Amino acid sequence: MTILNDTVLESNKYLKINFDGGDLSSDAGLLLFKEFLFKIGAVKLINRLFKTNDTASFRIHKDGANLLQVIYQVICAYFEDNCADELTNEPVMTAILEKDTLASQPTLSRFFNRMDQDSLDQLNLIIRELRKVIYSFKKPEFMLFDIDSTLLSTYGNQEGEGFNYHYQAHGYHPLLCYDGLTGDLLKAELRDGTMYCGKEADRFMGSLLDEFICDFPGMPLYLRGDSGFASPDLYEVLEDKDCKYAIRLKENAILRQLAEEENQALYRATKYNQVDYAVEYGEFLYQAGSWSHPRRVVFKIEKPYGQMIHLYTFLVTTMELAPYQVVRFYCGRGKMENYIKEGKNGFGFGSVSSPSKVVNANRLMVHALAYNLFNWFRRVALAANMRKQQIAAIRLKLMKIAARVVRSARYQYFKLCSSCPYKQEFYETLENIRKLQPQLQ
Repeated sequence: MTILNDTVLESNKYLKINFDGGDLSSDAGLLLFKEFLFKIGAVKLINRLFKTNDTASFRIHKDGANLLQVIYQVICAYFEDNCADELTNEPVMTAILEKDTLASQPTLSRFFNRMDQDSLDQLNLIIRELRKVIYSFKKPEFMLFDIDSTLLSTYGNQEGEGFNYHYQAHGYHPLLCYDGLTGDLLKAELRDGTMYCGKEADRFMGSLLDEFICDFPGMPLYLRGDSGFASPDLYEVLEDKDCKYAIRLKENAILRQLAEEENQALYRATKYNQVDYAVEYGEFLYQAGSWSHPRRVVFKIEKPYGQMIHLYTFLVTTMELAPYQVVRFYCGRGKMENYIKEGKNGFGFGSVSSPSKVVNANRLMVHALAYNLFNWFRRVALAANMRKQQIAAIRLKLMKIAARVVRSARYQYFKLCSSCPYKQEFYETLENIRKLQPQLQ
């Protein structure tokens, strides 16, 4: 018989500590997430579509299982490969992956290092196919593309890293496109750190628009972008694909001169009141030297509260709304900054630690896949009173639930924490998952 060595606390001699609590986990909420992935067919889809170009004839840890393990780790904020060594015998993860032990850090690192352009295409295809499944629950009436870029910090001599003058830092400069209404990450592309934000945006958006035109014919398409994407090449692609857009133009003397009439009207309106906020809207046709034809430009001139200066906002657009409506439509893209922040802080988008750029591109896409899976889980399955919360809050309340594993001859019982304050939300989420009726291919 093993003799337990209890540790008695000096602060209270009636409190004793030992490590004989049995198989415990702090991530029991992953059981809900695994149930969701199974319900939408994600597990089968990943195992069917994802395969690295591996020269080994036999591996204990298969590619599909490795990808799922990384996704589960990201969901629970274990972003680095090293975390795998601490989770080797984690009872919940081993149960949902149906394995005795998890893949170790060296195994996951070798798994990522095998990834190439083929695996990158496979990850994009998986996201595309799962998007169809999610839209089978409720197809959106229209698609709102919000395009932007961000900085992912790098350390050391990594392929493609560079100094970005906009961010005044070294890193990669990926291009991202989100659904402006739901926060779904529709496409991500890792780029060199020195690349300008709008460079090759026409190619990036052209392929994404083709996907939606093919998968969801007849769906109205709209796009918003800041002045970094004011490119005639992008305009022409959007017009060719019948995608309505509102893209900001950088202010210049010619644009201000064309808006001078409304500017004078604003001066007259505020002549006797230089304190309150005031605004004027207008529009005109404009053709820059690099444009093939004139385009509609709408603008807003505003006098901020308590100031005497006038601020200009110019938007080139193919939308037929009134100028103030186009400006209001464009200003809604501010939510995208929150999506980017959640992806970087909550899902580890910045975990691009490989010397190889293509490997880092695959790492970004794996984390993007985890982001989308969780965003879909939040939108169609999560308890109603938690759907507006961010990943950090949901992870703390619903994923990080303590549980003890009890094994019998036939079953594994996960005995969740009796004092968990979110039991109702847990069971509501499970019931929502069971009610889903996805159209699987």
